[in-house]
Amino acid sequence: MKGLILCAGRGTRLHPFSYSQPKTLLPVANHPVLHYCIRKLREVGVYDIGIVIHPSQVQIPPLVGDGSQFGATITFIEQKEPLGIAHAVQLAQPFLHDEPFILLLGDNLLMDSLHGLTRAFSGTATDGVVMLSEVERPQDYGIAEVQEGRLVSVEEKPRQPKSNLAVIGAYLFTKPIFESIATLQPSARGEYEITDAIQSLINRGYHIAHAVASGKYSDVGTIDRWLEANRWMLTSELGRQHQMGKDTIVENCEIEGPVLIGDGCQIRNCRLGPFVSIQDGVHLENCAHIENSILLENSSLCDVAWKISDSVFGRSSHLTGNSTDSSGVFILSDKSSIRIPANKREEP
Repeated sequence: MKGLILCAGRGTRLHPFSYSQPKTLLPVANHPVLHYCIRKLREVGVYDIGIVIHPSQVQIPPLVGDGSQFGATITFIEQKEPLGIAHAVQLAQPFLHDEPFILLLGDNLLMDSLHGLTRAFSGTATDGVVMLSEVERPQDYGIAEVQEGRLVSVEEKPRQPKSNLAVIGAYLFTKPIFESIATLQPSARGEYEITDAIQSLINRGYHIAHAVASGKYSDVGTIDRWLEANRWMLTSELGRQHQMGKDTIVENCEIEGPVLIGDGCQIRNCRLGPFVSIQDGVHLENCAHIENSILLENSSLCDVAWKISDSVFGRSSHLTGNSTDSSGVFILSDKSSIRIPANKREEP
């Protein structure tokens, strides 16, 4: 069995951060989302992995390499036009050949392992498996209809959903998926939809099984979802503890976990947490309180006298200031700089 991870999306909802790096490389708990996808595949014994990228995503191949750091072999496949998930799968057919394969979306995080997919595939004579999860707003997702334990339909963002079971970006397919993709027409948004390909399989009598995830999941497609994924991943890995990397200096600080601090950081006179991820080389000094935030590499915050929450600081960004405002939310892109002066004394 092979693996396929799709990373060619433009990530427009994650601007400004996805201007400078693909959204699949944005860190959650200090690890790129893409790394979690590779590890999920390795957990179920998938060693041969294809990654679909856009030609502009030159940062991905050096970071992933040949896959040896993960105990895998990586093949890169280019998708030059953003024509949808099914189109990306079609481009990967020469790599996949006729083998069954697990398909993951590169900006999705799953707490569940992929063993649910593989068990559903090996337990019966199936032609594919779709992972599902209950959601609160089914009209925002591709939704599955299940009758008597059997998947009978899937529909992308239905106005009148037939269930609250969403397709969450983890699939297992066999050779017939390519026959279905070959029959597709672009959807209203100009893409070849994987839900349409799955429905085509069902209509032609193929047996598509399903597995229902019990743990959290998130597509890291917006700032809010990125912060949310960071919170539950930190909690999963650290509980209420904190962890510091090598060559990091922390002096006179109050830390409420979960807080993850990378290598080579200098942090003095700060209150941190909960739910803070700090990447390598970050400098924090005299910060009143930072919580529920992500600080990317080499960012710095100095003399910040108010509470910072729900914020993301880009690589090599800088914030200084001692305003007495009670709180602040910041979304700073890479290499940006903000200086906030102290409040002026009011005239008598």
